[in-house]
Amino acid sequence: MNNRASDRSILTIRDVVKTYQMGETYVHALRGVSLDIRSNEYVAIMGPSGSGKSTLMNIIGCLDVPTSGTYSLDGQMVAEKSESELAEIRNRMIGFVFQTFNLIPRADIFHNVELPLIYGGVPRQERRRRTERAIEQVGLADRMKHRPNELSGGQRQRVAIARALVFNPSIVLADEPTGNLDSKTGDEIMRMFDELHSSGQTIILVTHEDHVAQHALRTIRLRDGQIESDVRNGDVQAA
Repeated sequence: MNNRASDRSILTIRDVVKTYQMGETYVHALRGVSLDIRSNEYVAIMGPSGSGKSTLMNIIGCLDVPTSGTYSLDGQMVAEKSESELAEIRNRMIGFVFQTFNLIPRADIFHNVELPLIYGGVPRQERRRRTERAIEQVGLADRMKHRPNELSGGQRQRVAIARALVFNPSIVLADEPTGNLDSKTGDEIMRMFDELHSSGQTIILVTHEDHVAQHALRTIRLRDGQIESDVRNGDVQAA
């Protein structure tokens, strides 16, 4: 496996606070989180329920913005973007892989993978080239015309990974990617993430499972909205 991350930070978060108002109560989901993730890092984000890991994932994925603090993704200051600009960043720069696959049941595999390119206004011929390449990359070239219900759970997650890769994103953000899979299939999917990292892809896993996090080369643990520990190559760095 490639253990060398670039010296270039692809993601920089500084003093990020996220507060939600629920009725008259304020929930402090993140309390001054700061971190850097470099290009070609392989990172797991962990923490118990209520630790803030889902909120941090939503901010990293440009699905939400901080209450205060800054977030830079590949040189772009995310907190300053409009909703339409955030949608553009999500589509082009972040490849999402979800626990529930999020595939369109009536569409074939080709169309499911092609969708981000359609939203991105990519011309038809280029769309076809990129879509076929992404599907081949996950080993499903012979399933392009199948629908999701004709595939196994592992194959559906491979389709979701292909869709995440089709725009050559800055990062792949995977939320509990093996949560709906049996152990054997989950191991196969994690080997695919290992291969993607070895090929140069930056990967961030959000997981509560230690055996999934062990595939990453760095683990960030959250508790009560703060970074509790940051472990890289066996060297524990207390937050």
